[in-house]
Order: sequence, then structure tokens, then C-alpha cells
Amino acid sequence: MNHFLVAESETPEEREARRRYVGKSAGETYAATLRQLAPGCSIELVEPADEGAPSFRPDELKRYDAVFLSGSPLHVYQKTPAVERQLDFMHAVFRAGTPSFGSCAGLQVAVAAAGGSVRPMPQRMEAAISRRITRTAAGHDHLLLHGRAPTWDAPAVHTDEVERLPEGGIHLAGNDVTNVQAAEISHERGIFWGVQYHPELSLREIAVALRRQAATLIEAGLAEQEEDVEGRSVLLERLHYAPQSRSLRWMLGVNGEFADETGRRRELNNFIAALPAIDRR
Repeated sequence: MNHFLVAESETPEEREARRRYVGKSAGETYAATLRQLAPGCSIELVEPADEGAPSFRPDELKRYDAVFLSGSPLHVYQKTPAVERQLDFMHAVFRAGTPSFGSCAGLQVAVAAAGGSVRPMPQRMEAAISRRITRTAAGHDHLLLHGRAPTWDAPAVHTDEVERLPEGGIHLAGNDVTNVQAAEISHERGIFWGVQYHPELSLREIAVALRRQAATLIEAGLAEQEEDVEGRSVLLERLHYAPQSRSLRWMLGVNGEFADETGRRRELNNFIAALPAIDRR
């Protein structure tokens, strides 16, 4: 039975706000998804960015089969106490050698902890659908992307991106908006696999995120008015409940890599399946 640790990257205020809108914090969404992908697994949730949160020693983290880092509104280039605590946690994960996986801000935390850099996106935002993600040469045979189509779309909501991978980082996939969409990082004793998009999220959760950030989407030039955001959100919600709908796939311009839950979760499934091999490295 797998024993997983899920690290919330949100602040307490953001966790409560997300529970009001979605019903779960980002970490709770991760835990629910992992329970579906690995039935019988045991999961602990921690909040390492919180003030007063207990710190983890590397030897304590060794008892987990994997660590997962959720998305977050934190900006890792802002050296706030919450960010520093999150980075300290990731340093301990790397020193422990426990395999780890993160999406969106989770990828960014791992990059910064290993010595890379993160920046605000020059094009301001990638939201709802990350389009035309493609493998790099290094990503062609990497197990993280096993089974992926040559080009795929994925759920995404982010205003920051990886600027530079650290030493020991392998660039696995990107698109014309965000160069680093998937990466492996080898640092100290640890191996991290991560993506800039959100394989753990449902399309309903993406729709809620768009509504909450409607003003930001308009400011970024991705929508002209709130009605545009609402229209896209409605289509995503409808696809959530009817993923096989040809008309909804056509209106959103997606295929099964995005519409089907199995397609969206491919990287998480691949990571869990590869854990025995990662742990032996």
C-alpha cells in the first residue's frame, strides 16, 4: 500500500476560499484524485507554508513513498515567510530522497529549491487550456509522458512560469506560451517530476478558477468582458459532465487528451506507476 504525503501550497485564507467555491482545498483535491488512482493508499496532508507549521526532517520524509505538491497563488520569487517555509520543506524532500511530484506552483517550488528561477509570465497568463504542448527531444522516451499524443492540451491556470531550470533539470515538454511545461529535477538525493499544468483538477474546478479570476483574464487580454469568461466556464462545466460530447469538444477545440479524465491524469498515473523505478535511482 502506498503511503503519500500531500503538501498544501496555499495560504490558510486561500484554502478556505477554495473550499467555499469548489468544496476542497488544492491539497484536498490532490488527495481525492490520488485515492482514485491508487485505491487503498494512505494519505497525509500538511501545510508547510503556514506560520507555525511543524518542519520536516529528511529522515521523517523517508517513510513516505512519494510527496505531492499542490498548486498555489504563492509567487516563489517573492521571498515572503510563507514562500521561504515552502522552499525549506522542498529542500528537506530533496535531501530525503523521497520521489516527488508537483503541478503548477508545485513545479515552481521544486525549481526554485533546486537553484533554478521562476518569473512572472511575459504574456501575463495561461488559462483554461494549455494548447499544443509538445515533447522536447529529452521528453520523447521519458516515463512521465508515456502514452501522450505527439501534441496535447491540458488544464492550466497560471501567471508565473519557470524561467531557468536548475542544474540537474531536464526539460521534457513545452508550448509557445510557456517553454517549460514538464520537467524532471535531480537534486541532492531526490528526483522530482512536475508539470506546469494541472492533471489533478477536474474541468469543473477549472471553470470555477476562471470565474474567480475573471478580472485578471480581462486585464490579460484573454477575454473582453465577464460574459466571455462565463461562456467558457459553462462549456468546461458541461464537458465535465459529458466528456464524450462531440459538440462540446468541437466548441472548445479539444480531444480526449483533455476531455477524458484518464487523458488529463496521464502524468500522475505515470508517476505512480514509475515509483519503484524512481526509488531505486
